[in-house]
Amino acid sequence: MDTPAIVIGAGQAGIAAALALSDHGFRPVVLEAGSDTAGSWPCYYDSLRLFTPAHMNALPGKPFPGDPHRYPTRDEVAAYLRQCAAAIPGGIHTGQGVATVDRSGETFRVRTTTGAEFTAPVVVSATGGYANPYRPEIPGLSGYTGEVLHAAEYRRPQPFTGQRVVVIGSGNSAIQIAIELAAEARVVLAHRTPLRYATNDPIPADSRFWRAISLASRLPIGRLFHSGTIPIVDTEGYRDTLEQGNPAARPMFVRADGRVLHWPDGRSEVVDTVVLATGYRPALAHLSALCPPDAAGFPPHRNGISAAHPGLAFLGLEYQRNILSGTLHGVGRDSRYLARHLARYS
Repeated sequence: MDTPAIVIGAGQAGIAAALALSDHGFRPVVLEAGSDTAGSWPCYYDSLRLFTPAHMNALPGKPFPGDPHRYPTRDEVAAYLRQCAAAIPGGIHTGQGVATVDRSGETFRVRTTTGAEFTAPVVVSATGGYANPYRPEIPGLSGYTGEVLHAAEYRRPQPFTGQRVVVIGSGNSAIQIAIELAAEARVVLAHRTPLRYATNDPIPADSRFWRAISLASRLPIGRLFHSGTIPIVDTEGYRDTLEQGNPAARPMFVRADGRVLHWPDGRSEVVDTVVLATGYRPALAHLSALCPPDAAGFPPHRNGISAAHPGLAFLGLEYQRNILSGTLHGVGRDSRYLARHLARYS
């Protein structure tokens, strides 16, 4: 069998999809808007580390190199993805952002921003969300005149030296960024929901905790969860650092007057920069006509299989099938499930 399949995106999800499809009789054509085959990983902040250990993050047939009991860095993940991409039959078409996807009969037609067209009976949309940062409406931020950045625009703490910075968020990225910034700036971590931790103590990369999480991620229970429900995975002693007050953690401020933010306890502070560590939403503009998303930005699907069009699938959506579907670990597992399901079209 040598059935074509189109994979949109060459990040962790797209590479996983291509590898898994290759194992099930498909000839994947991978289309990537950028020039790199590591997806969004090189674009994240410099100090980012995975919050899952290396041994949990293997893509199909590609063990993660090095010590399995460590939390890999951003650059290690990018290098690993480039190695995996090199093994994809036919390689990856970079500089081919997808503009539209439509369907005629049993065939999908994909048009790119360069004018190229590709056709196949199977399409996997694996674009992730980095191109679509989520900037929620925050009532207390109305009227603020200082700088507002999304975490997607943050790289390192040095440009903020001496500033007063508020980081908004309650997940791992928010805490990592806030703690790093606190070495150079005066920082408050403002959380809209109470901070919740997965464990009482920091979690070593060789902990039995990860065995339990790996087992749980095999269960197709992603639909029972929603964005923001996963607690903080403390891999570096984040809880102790926050409890020491640097950075300070507080409930969300209630209003802004120019660059002055007002807090529920009556305090008021001049703030130079607000960083929104509020996550991302699926980047699915290319499917807006064929498969309109819901109000939260997610397409109609069940476990990653389109509910609207046979042969269309998604990979890398948060909670699309299990509790870690949006992670490197999750796309490796989910890609095998999708490839088995899509094999009927090969």
